[in-house]
Amino acid sequence: MKNALAVWTGLIVAASMCAYGVAQGPVAAPPDQSTAPVYEGPVVVDWTPPALAWLSTRASAKESFTLDRAMLAAAAGMLPDDDAETRQAINRLDGVSVRLLRFPDDGSIDENAVDSIRAAYHLRGWKHLVTTTTAGGPVHDGTTDVWLVLDGVNVRGAVVLAEMPKSLTLVTVAGNVNPVDLLHLRGHLGIPRYPGDRLRDADRR
Repeated sequence: MKNALAVWTGLIVAASMCAYGVAQGPVAAPPDQSTAPVYEGPVVVDWTPPALAWLSTRASAKESFTLDRAMLAAAAGMLPDDDAETRQAINRLDGVSVRLLRFPDDGSIDENAVDSIRAAYHLRGWKHLVTTTTAGGPVHDGTTDVWLVLDGVNVRGAVVLAEMPKSLTLVTVAGNVNPVDLLHLRGHLGIPRYPGDRLRDADRR
């Protein structure tokens, strides 16, 4: 979280940043994608599944922001010199959109709606890459999903959905990056941290 705040301090006064650290847990098998179409359209960072809008009506607090190429370039320029790989990864992005929903302590997230969000990306042909879960520890139990739009080994877009007991974060990125770039972006720009072994393996193929 400190890295994300360092990048954005003094850059976007009106935007509330949300960089989450998600404890690493066992990786579950991705859903069957044999019948899913291949997504070929442009990656629109502002698009979200309809179920997210429904969940927004039940949230006690909402935060969202979208960063264009100019804002991303400014963010990359604020990184320290010893973080050149993250700077290069940010410079390959065309846009980033972050949406954070917080839910009241006396309520819970509707799991059917969260499943509808996951199903929406499956139906659009996004490749579900990884699911991670947490169990206890310093971070509350939660689940993180990652989807990609691939062009060969390059990534044209990615979505990270981080579900915690009282919050839901959806991050969409567009650009011309590779899987290792996504590893460097974890913990920056509101993108949660998550285990990335399968991303690294994909880059080696």
